[in-house]
Amino acid sequence: MASDNNMGDFSTDAILLRKIEYGDHDLIITFLTRDKGKISVMAKNAKKSVRRFSGAMDLFSVNHIQCVFPKKNRDAMINLCQTVLENGFSHIRYDVVNTAYASYWTEIVTQWLEERKAQPDIFELLYTALEMVDDGFIRTEVISLLFQIRFMRLSGFSPGLDQCDICLTSLEGIDSARLWFDFKAGRVVCPQCQGSRSGAQEPAGAFGGNTQGCWVSKGTLKQLSWINTVEMARAGRIKFSPAAIQEGETLLESFIPFHIGRHFNSLKFLHKMRSEI
Repeated sequence: MASDNNMGDFSTDAILLRKIEYGDHDLIITFLTRDKGKISVMAKNAKKSVRRFSGAMDLFSVNHIQCVFPKKNRDAMINLCQTVLENGFSHIRYDVVNTAYASYWTEIVTQWLEERKAQPDIFELLYTALEMVDDGFIRTEVISLLFQIRFMRLSGFSPGLDQCDICLTSLEGIDSARLWFDFKAGRVVCPQCQGSRSGAQEPAGAFGGNTQGCWVSKGTLKQLSWINTVEMARAGRIKFSPAAIQEGETLLESFIPFHIGRHFNSLKFLHKMRSEI
């Protein structure tokens, strides 16, 4: 039974984000849990214990986990006692492109969230995104746009997409088909205001685009705004053109690493997979 505080033994649903070998037989595993947020636990003898952990140690798998705190040293790592596999998402793990996308999402979660801070909305978002990919009814590229834009909103750094950040003119009032998205400000700027600023264009950077921002069509901005607020069940109904998907990916996959201040290895792998399709 789940505990009401972090100092007691507990059980909870958890998504496996990362695992690291520790010694000959142990694993250090990072989970995103429904009740406790992101936690790192020690799975002792996980490489040998078929009964306790069989089938439940795959990335992205959803498990019901049982954990205990060390009795003598409460500051030591939590021990994972048992897992019960609830969903292995096999359709993700057996597809290299789906795996690349899911790896990117879990790396975002791993790098951004604080340890042991409950984030039930983000747990539900990641679970739903993985479930949608596993079902296969919506293109994974669209699910990725949905995950990223909603993750940013839930985490408190949602980009401003509805109006020019300088003159405050709404998208509908801007007489241009394309607007500039400024990574540092996290806001769009209309061409008139952008043209009045210095340093508007910078050389291409490591994220696959401009180091300071990118041009995005008004239609793509409207679609991203819509999927950011609509119910998850309806978000998959919107039809993104290939050009809109590419623009959305350029914006979000550049802005998130820029804001967090990290280069994601999983994102490099994802870009490689997309270039080979």
